[in-house]
Amino acid sequence: MARLTALSGLGRKSAAVFLLEIAGKRLLLDMGTGLEAGERPDLSGAGRIDAVLLSHAHGDHIGALDRLDEIGAPPVFASAETLRQLPPALRPAQTHALPERGCTHVLGVTVETGRAGHAPGGIWMRFETSRGGFLYTGDFSTETALLVCDPFPRAATVLADASYGDREEALSDQVAALADAAEGGAVLPCPADGRGPDMVAALSARGLEVHACAQVAEEMLRLTGSRPPEASADTARPGQIIVASGPNAEEGLPAALRDRGGFRFVFSGHVPQTSPAHAMIAEGRARWMGWNVHPRRSDVVALADSTGATRVLPAFVDLDTAPNLVAALGPRLCRAPSLEV
Repeated sequence: MARLTALSGLGRKSAAVFLLEIAGKRLLLDMGTGLEAGERPDLSGAGRIDAVLLSHAHGDHIGALDRLDEIGAPPVFASAETLRQLPPALRPAQTHALPERGCTHVLGVTVETGRAGHAPGGIWMRFETSRGGFLYTGDFSTETALLVCDPFPRAATVLADASYGDREEALSDQVAALADAAEGGAVLPCPADGRGPDMVAALSARGLEVHACAQVAEEMLRLTGSRPPEASADTARPGQIIVASGPNAEEGLPAALRDRGGFRFVFSGHVPQTSPAHAMIAEGRARWMGWNVHPRRSDVVALADSTGATRVLPAFVDLDTAPNLVAALGPRLCRAPSLEV
């Protein structure tokens, strides 16, 4: 019998840390850190871990890799692209590549993977169990133009990204609104290895001239073979549309430009209360406009339908703020932090 325990990641937008006990092995699915400054997950319930499996390389899924010694210094498994993206300070001594799409074995445990459409190298994972299979989606998106979300396999129990709760706005509508807002110049912060290339491609397709920081320009080159014009702290001008890594103006080019006169900022992702972005928005120096990189409510419901799940655990969301999702899932909704899967 396999058992899932959520050490962090249920009940609110927080670090992804899930313990899967299966076939005599203790696997940690993601090992993230909190989104607020100084927020670190409690790993005391993890015990000794045999392997860590990563869905993708964003901080709320990998940020606690510097604490591997606390859980027995296990090897880390992830796609080759995710391993490439790991910052040097978080790069483990032992790493093994998972296929982005296929079937493999981790310490004798069979793992099926597919691309999740949220970040380059990002994957979902399915494990065969005696109760009909367990699927962990990691972060996923079905709307991203430059990334693929492979069809999800059948699974009786699904731990699903539900970061947006009841949000239903389509990405196509968000692109149109942001394109209008960005005319005349705007800094559009994004996470490294995240939505940046999609923003460049979608806004360029609407006839706008879009610049990118060196990080996003390199990402765009890897994904599309073309490199957009670059902007740096020395060359950036207020009239330019600039897509730049540093999602909440805490780092990178957005941090260098945030206190300069004339630059308009439009943030589009999760904004922690302790971030510069939160203060800028509160002070009227920036605005927030959505750009979907997680599933809408209907996407989560479609996932539940297509997988045939009898139990769905919505992750990274406060369900009290998502009554429509709760109602749509009905008896399939599961809130248990620990259960047999």
